[in-house]
Amino acid sequence: MCDEHMIESLFEPPGANRARPCKPAEARRAVERAVAERCRTTHTACDANALSDALLVASELTTNAILHGGGVTDFRVDIDGPGVRLSVSDRSDELPVIAPTDPHGRLRHGGHGWPIVCRLSRDVRVSDLPAGGKCITAVVPLA
Repeated sequence: MCDEHMIESLFEPPGANRARPCKPAEARRAVERAVAERCRTTHTACDANALSDALLVASELTTNAILHGGGVTDFRVDIDGPGVRLSVSDRSDELPVIAPTDPHGRLRHGGHGWPIVCRLSRDVRVSDLPAGGKCITAVVPLA
């Protein structure tokens, strides 16, 4: 069974259109709530390192959507089996890229988020959205 956890908006009644995280910290809090709820309902201990990885991936995906994608248009956290599935949508059709290096092989300012997402996730998918933009879904193992 899959549990879905969303951030509720202060300006919308429950059940209205979902609020989107405006800050990476809000995305991290949604992940913490989802993982804590799963650990509570399954009576299992939360793996602190796995949770840390999931929080970092949520933060990076949200930050990238805000900085490079025109803002977050949708955000989902699903706990499914042994992992946490994070989906972040934005307005941009541009695919994520690894930042180029300088002539000495060093990364230029920024460009670290996408490699972090790819390294910590066991599955990463980028999907075009029908109305434009994209959705990036990453599954981070919880064990």
